[in-house]
Amino acid sequence: MLLGLDLGSSSIKACLVDVDTRKVLASAQSPENEMVIHAPQPGWAEQDPEEWWKHTVLAIRNVLAACGRQASDVKAVGIGYQMHGLVVLDKQGKVLRPSIIWCDSRAVDVGDDIYRALGENYCREHLLNAPGNFTASKLHWVDIYESEVYEKTAVFMLPGDYLAYRLTGLAGTTQSGLSEGILWDFKNHALPEKMLSLLGINPDIIPIIFPTFGIQGLVTKTAATETGLPEGIPITYRAGDQPNNAWAMRALEPGDMAGNGGTSGVVYAVSDQLRADPLNRVNNFAHVNHSAQDPRIGVLLCINGAGSMYRWLRRETGTEDYPVLENMAAKVPAGADGLRVLPFGNGVERMLQNRPCGARVLGLDVNRHSRAHLLRAGLEGIACAFRYGVDIMRENGLEPRVLRVGPDNLFRSAVFSQSIADLCKVRIDVVAGNGAWGAAVGAGYGAYIYHSHQEALGEVKAEKTYEPQDDSEALYSSWKSQLEQAIQ
Repeated sequence: MLLGLDLGSSSIKACLVDVDTRKVLASAQSPENEMVIHAPQPGWAEQDPEEWWKHTVLAIRNVLAACGRQASDVKAVGIGYQMHGLVVLDKQGKVLRPSIIWCDSRAVDVGDDIYRALGENYCREHLLNAPGNFTASKLHWVDIYESEVYEKTAVFMLPGDYLAYRLTGLAGTTQSGLSEGILWDFKNHALPEKMLSLLGINPDIIPIIFPTFGIQGLVTKTAATETGLPEGIPITYRAGDQPNNAWAMRALEPGDMAGNGGTSGVVYAVSDQLRADPLNRVNNFAHVNHSAQDPRIGVLLCINGAGSMYRWLRRETGTEDYPVLENMAAKVPAGADGLRVLPFGNGVERMLQNRPCGARVLGLDVNRHSRAHLLRAGLEGIACAFRYGVDIMRENGLEPRVLRVGPDNLFRSAVFSQSIADLCKVRIDVVAGNGAWGAAVGAGYGAYIYHSHQEALGEVKAEKTYEPQDDSEALYSSWKSQLEQAIQ
């Protein structure tokens, strides 16, 4: 068996996969509902890494209990995780402060200052990104505003690195992980010395750099006792949630494209070109199969306000059951009778160049619109945001032919999936696989149980397909006009 872990903003998911069939034997998640995101100030978002570990232990124990096989059958572990977060530890391995997670926007101005100091050409040619609100900027924010914490920092890491640390006792990361923190020099295929020097980052606080696929440490006796896993089994794969999702969707070669509709919405395209968006609206990271000799760049378009927006609508309309929500939204005609939702209420949006917008409900008519209209408009608003992002991809020379998505989160909704197909004029293929499954088969490849990507992933088979049908240009034009007014 292979164990895959997926550290999200909402929960830790775990699955056990049979080596021979690549089928899921058991799945579990903890907590059953959602982990808390703390916002001590507007625009901030933090989580407690100890909370991640607690729920990782519960998820592992639950999935082992559910699979009906011996824990000793687990051969390797893979980890997918929420990207761009910051965890800082002292010399004893103690967490010094809550993790500043991906949707926290406190370091936007810090990132802008770094961008100006480094220069546009350096950032575009070496980093393929502006530092923005990513891990390097968050680390520098801690240095500036919490110097007593920074002085105690012995090592910093990403969320998935922290789970691997708790399992193995080794502070490690990957090239792909460093690139998602804007801490990798693609031109020199090395750590970005100019940035490290500018920010005064001592290389000693950077974790060991492991390959994405390969042995990254062994489960310790302590971790084995806590989780129920066998002592000594290897961690052999780790990747951020979006490259991991793309891996699970078999998006590995130039032209492949994957999507995700979780807490954030993502379109992730694979390119072999080392180039940056002139307006820094999309992000470029080392994909799971990237190398200096054969570049594979993940071009990531992120919409913070996706599943987070729909979760808010679900809660505030008092309807918790997703099938009920889907039935309500499906009864409302496309266009929601003129009701529009801008879903940008989960931090600043990179694709909007960090211009403030916020979530908005527009065109509300209290005599016509119901909860069902609000739900439909919410799904369409998120789908319109996807279209806005796909158009940015097109500007950067990436033309989607097929968007592969998993059968979960927002893509469980036929209303949402068909809206994306219509608005983006692209076929949606719903493909079996999710983050935890991708992490599991990634572990199998990293442990040399599988000898090729194709052997690990199997054939691409669409469980369901959504072809573009209706002309949604009027809807999109109306939505885009409202957006442009909001961000002026």
